[in-house]
Amino acid sequence: MKKVLPLLTLILIFLLTQTISAQNIDKKFITGSWLGKITAGAIQLRVVFNLSIIGKDSLIATLDSPDQGAKGIKLGPVTYTGETLKISAGALLAEYNGTIKNDTLIEGTWKQGPTTNPLNLVRLKASFTLTRPQEPKPPFPYSSEDVTFSNDKFNINLAGTLTIPSGNGPFPAVIMITGSGPQNRNEEIMGHKPFMVIADYLSRNGIAVLRYDDRGVAKSQGSQLNATSADFATDAEAAYNFLKNNPKLKSKSIGLMGHSEGGLIAPIVASTNPGIGFIVSLAGPGVTGQQIITRQQQDIGKLSGIDPSQITKGVVTNKKLFAVLRKEKDNKKAEVKILAIYKEILEKEKTSKEDTEKAMNQLKATFGASTYTWMRYFLITDASDYWKKVKCPVLALNGEKDIQVSATENLPAIEKALKSSGNIKIKTVKFPELNHLFQHSKTGLPAEYGNIEETFSPEVLKVISDWILSL
Repeated sequence: MKKVLPLLTLILIFLLTQTISAQNIDKKFITGSWLGKITAGAIQLRVVFNLSIIGKDSLIATLDSPDQGAKGIKLGPVTYTGETLKISAGALLAEYNGTIKNDTLIEGTWKQGPTTNPLNLVRLKASFTLTRPQEPKPPFPYSSEDVTFSNDKFNINLAGTLTIPSGNGPFPAVIMITGSGPQNRNEEIMGHKPFMVIADYLSRNGIAVLRYDDRGVAKSQGSQLNATSADFATDAEAAYNFLKNNPKLKSKSIGLMGHSEGGLIAPIVASTNPGIGFIVSLAGPGVTGQQIITRQQQDIGKLSGIDPSQITKGVVTNKKLFAVLRKEKDNKKAEVKILAIYKEILEKEKTSKEDTEKAMNQLKATFGASTYTWMRYFLITDASDYWKKVKCPVLALNGEKDIQVSATENLPAIEKALKSSGNIKIKTVKFPELNHLFQHSKTGLPAEYGNIEETFSPEVLKVISDWILSL
């Protein structure tokens, strides 16, 4: 799935503004933009510290997180003593501590909560900019309208963008459904906007597209707290109900395109709604959530060079924690039991008291009670149960190097489930060299996502467009 590790998430809401007087500041060695990378598991996030002086001696700093779409976040206080640099982020419970090695290198660490990560900074000669050549730029040869529609079951309004090709129509249409975690209408991740790129291509080629902000994100109402994939399916169905009476669209050719978890949500909707015209699954699941997580853990660990015994140990630990979550429906009770089991495992391994405390705090931060409702549903849900009930045409696509939702595990499962109920209107494609975001990649590791200029493979765009137009 498409979860981005939470190391920098709080940065996105950080609004603290402070400055501090610094004596004898050497501008040559400290002012300017400094680039570094924070590694959190399989994810690498680039950060840029911008240091400048205002007035006579006030040193200030701002932070850019280009892979998260954040820019100009104000930090402080800042302390500089000639060889050492400290940049505090009090509202985040975070700070950067660095040693200035020369006028182009600062070696240091980023500490946030219980986690400390190495973070070395290199001076940039110019402002950092992301290169995203596929990102669409106006003027556009199609209409683009901001729209809102209602999910009456949850009494919320959702906001999105509807693009319709030029001409009289009516046109086929697709509703785009994001992957796991709060996503905006462009499914923005690691500086990429894949849903914007897809929508632009399809609407240039005669297909209308509705993409919308997830509930509780950007301009959409509601909350993701305690929401499951089944709840998100009602959002997608509300989008369908909004489009089905649009005279510019072919009412029988309105389909769903889901990426990652969105590829589970799509068959949930279509399994009970015969009006859905088609499904395009982009790296969607065909097995249980627990199978997906286990395979993901193994594949990422292997490619990251982790010792096989440690990977196995991690899988075994997760199974024990997941077993508690599956059985205990009360989230607070489940958290107490999960923490107790995890602590017992650490103690059996003779982990030091300090490391045990850090590990426990990290578990609470990344796998606490607030995540349990969604996770429990995902773990126990078998996507094939929904695919078996889907009667509309299905195009299921995966990248060969997808190590978040394995192509070898999930594509055959989707095809088998569809055929088991007599649906033969199926096309499955596994694309060489492509990762979970359908980028051409070297390893498929999430750490590559932000460093790759390509947002979405052109050949996949063509396959999707040609298939929808052929229906």
